[in-house]
Amino acid sequence: MYTKKRKILFSILFLSLFSIQFSFAQTSVEIDQDVDIAIQKFKQDIEGGDKFLSKVKGYAVFPTVVKAGIIIGGKYAEGAVRVNGKSKSKFYLSMSSVSIGLQAGAQRYSMLIAFVTPESLKSFYKSDGWETGLEGSITIAQWGANKDMSSISFEKPIIAFIYNERGIMASINLSGTKFERIMPQ
Repeated sequence: MYTKKRKILFSILFLSLFSIQFSFAQTSVEIDQDVDIAIQKFKQDIEGGDKFLSKVKGYAVFPTVVKAGIIIGGKYAEGAVRVNGKSKSKFYLSMSSVSIGLQAGAQRYSMLIAFVTPESLKSFYKSDGWETGLEGSITIAQWGANKDMSSISFEKPIIAFIYNERGIMASINLSGTKFERIMPQ
């Protein structure tokens, strides 16, 4: 009896998480507008952010990452890759993951993934779907509130920044997150 209820619960949760992708679908114009706002927020909130972005080869921006769960959780976002400050033609992305563990709550945040080296950007472009923890390592940048980011030395080729957080989930983990190209309207 308990196993049957658990299977039904997992099935409902899986279908719910799967349907999230379709309910969040945006047009390319909407994604670009949201990405512009998220980049401005990044530059405004993070001292040295503007200077840092001018040094990197490109970056993927996910303006609104939605993460929620109770034991089983998931997250989803849509974004765009920018090179020289402009959206790369037809290079829009979705980011998704499902996790199981001790977790409860909901959270929204913005994420910017910077490609520091030409090789890391080229590798990202060539991939057909990309998963953290497999194809490359991402460093999650951490800095003090009063520290100028342009004074920090980053040795890793890919760096993720999480900012503009709202909600009650405390942990953020990129492990197992899947990135896929999307073709918005």
